[in-house]
Amino acid sequence: MPSAPLPDRGLVEVSGPDRASFLQGLVSNDVTALGTGMAWAALLSPQGKWISDFLAFDAPALTPEAIFLDLPRADAPMVVERLSRFRLRSKVTLTDRSGEVPVGAVWGEEPPLASLARQDPRLETAGWRVYGAALEGDPAAYDRHRLALGLPDGVRDLDRDKSVLLEAGFDELHGIAWEKGCYMGQELTARTRYRGLLKRRLVPVSVEGPLPPRDTPVTRDGAVVGEMRSGQEGLGLALLRMEAARAPALTCGEAVLRPVIPAWMRLPAAAA
Repeated sequence: MPSAPLPDRGLVEVSGPDRASFLQGLVSNDVTALGTGMAWAALLSPQGKWISDFLAFDAPALTPEAIFLDLPRADAPMVVERLSRFRLRSKVTLTDRSGEVPVGAVWGEEPPLASLARQDPRLETAGWRVYGAALEGDPAAYDRHRLALGLPDGVRDLDRDKSVLLEAGFDELHGIAWEKGCYMGQELTARTRYRGLLKRRLVPVSVEGPLPPRDTPVTRDGAVVGEMRSGQEGLGLALLRMEAARAPALTCGEAVLRPVIPAWMRLPAAAA
């Protein structure tokens, strides 16, 4: 079964009796009944723009009465600082535990044997996150796996204070609880969905030629229709205008990009 350590991932611990209600008013998904599962959620600006995203889970074996946020290690101090601004009288403690608990991934047909494993809530084929175990493998192998599935990876694929969640598939990938109460940035997120205001999508692409750097313009018949995001070994993600999302071929630097629309992604019929 493929596995890999994820050394670029860290953990933020949110502990205390008010942990769930505190996070519930700030993040995009429902974190009130995690149990042995996970929730993919995002922290937004008051204007509804992406700040960071994480996999939230309970882990009594690590710390009772705590919710952990699995996120890019580089984001952990910033997320602690931002969440702390809203603590007010809430009985919560925020701790950056990155480096204390190893984070890894396992994917394939069978669940891992590790005692502290949580299935990735975005896609069943994404696999499981494993905590506290020293896994063997190449982190680049997991990166190829998530690129093939079309899963975004933090600032490598999104722009802080600019991206909106629906551009990155948060709706189809179960990152938004539409029926829960208010949270920071909810108004723009809901308006984008219900008014059909989305103009761009983060789309998996095959890359023929040298991998373009991030932000390299993507063109179609000479017109700019998007930008390259992360990628490796013939796979990548590109932020494309809707009208280019199903184009047979696009140009990006010296490479040719071919959109590969995954089964989970919903695009309007007019996107062609």
